[in-house]
Formats: sequence, C-alpha cells, structure tokens
Amino acid sequence: MRTSPPDFSRARVLVVGDVMLDRYWTGPVQRISPEAPVPVVRVRADHVRAGGAANVALNVASLGARVRLIGVVGRDEAARQLDEALDGTGIAAEWIRTERLPTITKLRVLSRNQQLLRMDFEEALDVAGAFDREALRDVFEQRLADCDVVVCSDYGKGTLSDVADLIAAARAAGKPVLVDPKGTDYARYAGASLLTPNVAELEAVAGAARDEDDLLGRAEALQARLDLDGLLLTRSEKGLSLLRAKQPPLHLPAVAREVFDVTGAGDTVIATLAAALAAGVELPEACRLANLAAGIVVGKLGTASVSVAELDAALHPQGLDAAVLDEAALLARVAAEREKGRRIVMTNGCFDLLHVGHVKYLEAARALGDLLIVAVNDDDSVRRLKGPSRPVNAGADRMRVLAALRSVDCVVPFAEDTPARLIAAVLPDVLVKGGDYRPEQIAGHDVVTASGGEVVVLDFHAGYSTTGMLERAKS
Repeated sequence: MRTSPPDFSRARVLVVGDVMLDRYWTGPVQRISPEAPVPVVRVRADHVRAGGAANVALNVASLGARVRLIGVVGRDEAARQLDEALDGTGIAAEWIRTERLPTITKLRVLSRNQQLLRMDFEEALDVAGAFDREALRDVFEQRLADCDVVVCSDYGKGTLSDVADLIAAARAAGKPVLVDPKGTDYARYAGASLLTPNVAELEAVAGAARDEDDLLGRAEALQARLDLDGLLLTRSEKGLSLLRAKQPPLHLPAVAREVFDVTGAGDTVIATLAAALAAGVELPEACRLANLAAGIVVGKLGTASVSVAELDAALHPQGLDAAVLDEAALLARVAAEREKGRRIVMTNGCFDLLHVGHVKYLEAARALGDLLIVAVNDDDSVRRLKGPSRPVNAGADRMRVLAALRSVDCVVPFAEDTPARLIAAVLPDVLVKGGDYRPEQIAGHDVVTASGGEVVVLDFHAGYSTTGMLERAKS
C-alpha cells in the first residue's frame, strides 16, 4: 500500500465530455417572502466554477498532472466565464462552439452553506445539428497521441453522443478509457477499460438488487457483457468496490470524516483514478487514492478538487503528527476549512518550554474561532531572537507538544524572524498575539486588516515565563 502520492507531473490525461458552468449565489436568509411561502435570500456573492467534465479536468490539474479538455460551449457570456474559471489552471481547453445553443449552466442559490434552489440553463446537445460532431471526433483523435489515459465524462447532455466511436478510437490507439456513465444505454460504453457508476445508476441498468451478493453479481455480469477490464462501483457511505474478471472484489470503505457536500465527488474519483493510472500506479492502488480523494472532497462546498498535499496527509495515519504541517499542507487545510465557512485564528511564537501560561493563552485564542493555527519559529530563528543557548527543545519536539493540546488544530514552522510572510499567505480571520503590544505593532497586522480580518491582543498570564523557568532551574 502506498504511503505517498505518485509523481503526477509526468501524467497526461485527455478529458472529453459535457462541460458546464456552475454558478453560486450566496447570502443570508432573514425573512419569508410576503408574495409566497419561500425564503428571501439577500445575495451577497456570486461565484462561478467550472463544472461537469471541466470539473474532472480541474481535479486532474490540481494533482499536478497535464490535462487537455474537449467539450461543447456556446458563443455566450457563460462560455467567457468558463474560460475565465479555467484561466491559470494549466488546462488546455479545446471547445467545439455551437451557434445555436447556450453553454450549459447550473445556478445554485445557497444560504448558510445550504442549497435552497438550483436552476439549469441548457438545451439538449444530442439532437441533429446541435454541434459539429465530426469536428469533435477529429480533435479527439488528434489528441490521443499526447495522452496516457482518456476520461469520458458523461452527464447525459449529448456531447458524448458518439462515445462508442471515441472509445474505439482510443482503444485502437492503445489508451485506457475511463467512463463516468449516464442513462440506461450502457451498450455504447462497450469496450471501455473501466466504468464508474454509482449504485442507483447500476440498478437502473442492471435491475434492483435484493442484497449485497445480488448487487455485486449484477455488476460483474454487466462488466462481462460490456467486455470491460473493470467496474468501479461508487457506494456513498459504503465507499468503493472494484470488480474485475476472475479476481475477488476489492472493497474500500468510505474515509470521509465529515460529509459537507457530495457535489462533484464522482468527478474527483474518476479524475484521481485517471491521474494515478497515467502516473504508472496499478489499478487497485489508484482506486485507493481515488477513495481517499473522495473522502476529502465531500468535506468541501460545491464542486471542488483535491491537492497533492491533502492526498498526502490522508495517506498518513491520523494522530498528533497529522496536525504538524508544512506550509503547502497548511494552505490546503485552510482552503478546505474556508470552504466550510470556518473562522481561522492564527498566532505564533517560540514555545520553547511549554507552561500553563501558554496553555491558557492558546485556549483563549482558540475560543475566537473554529480553527487555531500556531506558527512556530524554527531553531535557527529562535537562536537569532533568544541567543545561542536557545532553544532548549528542538523545533520538531516543540511542535509535537503543541499539537497534543486540544486547543491547537494546526502547527507549522517558519524560518524568518517574523511570520509576516506566512501570515500573508494564510490571511487568517483573526490574528492573535499575547503581551502588551498595540495591534499595529504585530507582524502581519497590515495584511490581515486589509483583507477584512481582525487583530486581537491577549494578556499573558502573570507568573509564567520560559525565561523565568530557566532562571529558576539554574538556581
């Protein structure tokens, strides 16, 4: 079993399918409409994200793999916004433009991180003349030579009307094809390497299962009938099941610690699977990575992706060391917590000899928000600040002791004399310091307040001091 993610940088993935724009209107609900018994949302923010097959591509790119995306869009404002959402992601997008139809758009209205309403703006792409299907096949075939794995992301909108031809072309070129299927006509996916249906999708095709054995039997029969190399059944709270001919099923239990939003979890599964296979990982291990990635992404709001740092953290046993992060892992954790609407608190110090004063101070800091980050001076930084005889305890030991405190969620080292650069990267909602400082004297004050955060000065508890403890030890 792997203990670290593979090198995704050499992986090349080609994604083709139904691309769409996901829009999110968010704001508070404070009253019911006098016109009808519905909540009134005061919209405070309008966010756009790439959805559908574009979200699959984003999930691949977030792991550091190279990805090319082929899809159908209109000549409209939504297509322009989709381009903006993909700008800077490293995704090479090639659009087949339709003159007749709009770019598929899903608008979700949310309040307090709960979805109240979804509105879809779309027209079927599977009707004759909706878009140039021959042009899509030509572009697809031209790009096969530059990929290791193909993903067909089918949302049932019509982009993959000729998916059988695409699968045949990819297999003829020696490329594995992963398909996220839709509808009940699975015959068109025959010959693919692997399908990733959920239980409801499988039963819609193979019939309702009486029990666990019947479910797996139906899945195995479908795999054989379609001549697939494998079938990966996604099973919500039961995790994933990999079925392959003449091999026992591989069951992977769900690993999510908190389910916040399952939107796009299937995209994350197939994207991680594709990137891992393209990086040279064997199928069972690739499925384990995909299962871990799904457990991470359901803890985020809306369509989201997983970073290598998050995947790396999920691969390691949980415990005290899980709270000690490097900067990249910390920023990934902060981004994930912000997706959940969590209030981030940050403080810093040497914490050489941890004493009761520190413990009380950190408890007070943690009470100001939902997640407390403690930035710790590394050993060289402590020497510059405190002199050559310090620190008494090495940085790794100081951080692990801090991680053992219930009030501390994340511990991260920094090498500079002040944590100003790290604070600017994190941009906490609350920056905390202990002592008789004025807020404007605290490193990072300017960037935190400029971003809408606050700086809080807490009193140190009298009678507790690392220097005093060392002096007493000498006497």
